[in-house]
Amino acid sequence: MSADLPIYLDYAATTPLDPRVAEAMIECLQDRALQGNPSSMGHAYGRLARARIEQARAQVAAAIGARPECIVWTSGATESNNLALFGAARFNADRGRHIVSSRTEHKAVLDPLKQLEREGFSVTYLKPNADGIVTPEQVQEALRPDTQLVSLMHVNNEIGVIQDIGAVGRICREKGILFHVDAAQSIGKVPVDVEEMCIDLLSVTAHKSYGPKGIGALYIRRTPPVGLRPLLFGGGQELGLRSGTLPTPQIVGMGLAFEIAERERAADVARITRLRERLWAGLSTLDGVELNGHPERRVCSVLNVSFHGVEGESLLYALGNIAVSAGSACASASETPSYVLRALGRSDEVAQSSLRFSLGRFTTEEEIDAAIAVVRREVERLRALAPAGRAE
Repeated sequence: MSADLPIYLDYAATTPLDPRVAEAMIECLQDRALQGNPSSMGHAYGRLARARIEQARAQVAAAIGARPECIVWTSGATESNNLALFGAARFNADRGRHIVSSRTEHKAVLDPLKQLEREGFSVTYLKPNADGIVTPEQVQEALRPDTQLVSLMHVNNEIGVIQDIGAVGRICREKGILFHVDAAQSIGKVPVDVEEMCIDLLSVTAHKSYGPKGIGALYIRRTPPVGLRPLLFGGGQELGLRSGTLPTPQIVGMGLAFEIAERERAADVARITRLRERLWAGLSTLDGVELNGHPERRVCSVLNVSFHGVEGESLLYALGNIAVSAGSACASASETPSYVLRALGRSDEVAQSSLRFSLGRFTTEEEIDAAIAVVRREVERLRALAPAGRAE
C-alpha cells in the first residue's frame, strides 16, 4: 500500500485484492489460450476457458457445501439478491404472495422487496432486538398460509451480527417455504453449509473475500429444484437464468478467492479477532462510547461504535488518514442516519454519531494502534468544541 494512502479500515465495503488472486487473473488476461468465449465449445480456446470456469464453479461450491451445478454466475451479490427475490417471488406467485424479511437487510434486498410490494406482494419486515438479532421465533410467528419466501441476511454488513440461519432454515424447510440468504459478508469469516442450514437460495460476491469486483454467484438448490424467472434474456447461458458472455478472469479470481478464504479462515478469524479486540480496547476507555450489535454473536471483522457527543460526519471528516465508514458503503451518499441502527432503537443523534470500522487479512497491529490514537485525539477535540449540553 502506498504511504500516501490512508489506513484502510473499511474491509466490509471492499476487501483489497489478494495478490494470489490478482496473479491468477493476470494469467487469464495474458494467456491467449484462455481468451476464448467459454460458450464456444467447438474450438480449443473456448474449451480451455470453460474448463477454468468450471474449476472456479467447483471452488465456490466447495466453500458453501454445495454441488457445482447449483452455482450460477452473476455480477455480484446485488444481482444475485435481485435474481433470487424477483425470480422466486414471480415464479411462485400462485403459491402465495407473502414474503418475510427484516428491517436490517441490505438495500439490495430491501429495494427489490419494495418493488415486489408495488407488484402486489405483501412483505413483513421483522424488527430485530436491540442487539441486532432476529430470532427464529420471530420468523416462525410471522409466517402465514400464503408465505412463499423468507429472506434473511447471514452477517449484517453494518454491525456484523450473525443470525441463526440454520434454525430459520429448518423452520422454512419443514413448512415448504423457500429460504434465501444474503451471505455477501460471510465467506472466509463464518462457516456456510447450504445443506446443513437448509438454504434454498444463497447470494455471494467476490469482492468481500479478497476477490475482484464485478463478479458474484447465486446458489440455487437443485434437488428438488427451485423455480426462478430470469431477469436477463439473451444467449441462454447459466441454464437460461443469467444470459451473457461469462468473464473468465473475474470468475477465475472469485474461485481462487473463495478457496483461499475457506482454507485460511481459521487463521484469518483468529488474527482479525485479536485486532478487533485491540481496537475496541483502545476506543472503549473513552467516555460515552457504545458498541452497536450483539457483543458475542458478531463477525470477527466489524466493529460499529457510537461516539456520544460527537457528530459522525464531523468525526469522519476529521479522520482524514483513516478509511472508515459511517454505515453501508452503498448508502454512504445519504445524509440520513443509518436505518440499521435506527431499527435497533438508536436515536437519530446516536445513529449519526456512529462509525463502522472493518478489518481484514492485511490489517496490521501498527494500523490499529495508529487508528486508536487518531480517533481518541479527534473525539476529544470535537467534544471540546461542541456546544454545552451537546454530549449525551
